Amino acid sequence: MNELLLILLAYLLGSITTAVWVSKRFYNIDIREYGSGNAGATNVFRVLGSRWGTFVMLIDMLKGVLAVQLAWLLPEYIDSEIQFQNLQTSLGMAAALGHIFPIWAEFRGGKGVATVFGMVLGISPITAVSCAGIFLLVLYLTRFVSLSSILASIAFPIFILVVFNVENPLYRVFAIAVALMVILTHQKNIERLLRGKETKASILKGRDRRKQIRLERKRQRGF
Repeated sequence: MNELLLILLAYLLGSITTAVWVSKRFYNIDIREYGSGNAGATNVFRVLGSRWGTFVMLIDMLKGVLAVQLAWLLPEYIDSEIQFQNLQTSLGMAAALGHIFPIWAEFRGGKGVATVFGMVLGISPITAVSCAGIFLLVLYLTRFVSLSSILASIAFPIFILVVFNVENPLYRVFAIAVALMVILTHQKNIERLLRGKETKASILKGRDRRKQIRLERKRQRGF
């Protein structure tokens, strides 16, 4: 019974739709009516810019971190590492489900990437940091938040199954499920990427402008 109550609490925590709250509170719009129609950090980056996109991403990550910490409220699980990690995984998954289908926002939420990342950060920080490194590298090179999320999620089961060789069967299955979930929920983004229609995040624009200026100067010198 206590486990079910904690899972319900984790789901309600995940249901806090940061993107919808920010868009309504500061812009008097519903973020789900703009851009990709998604209530997640990627769409906030696209529609409201990097400042609010970063804020939403951090808060959504925090939901995942806090959800797995709820496991400490059941001390009988602490003595068994695998059981404790399984409980944390269940709580994190409940928070991610709440983010995707939030009860506070007509069950229309985001894709759960930031919340899942926060969950992994709370359970296995080294794995989370490794995936974050891939995310940031791809984001720096391409400025596509969606592509960064997809490649980081694919790297997740590789780290769990191959690099760190985590023995917990449930966590191994979870890692594979996360990669599949992110790919499935980013189908429209993948289509836009293939068509060259995906919108880049409004970060590193100064770098791009400087690059464009250098190219223009080179062309001018060539004339």
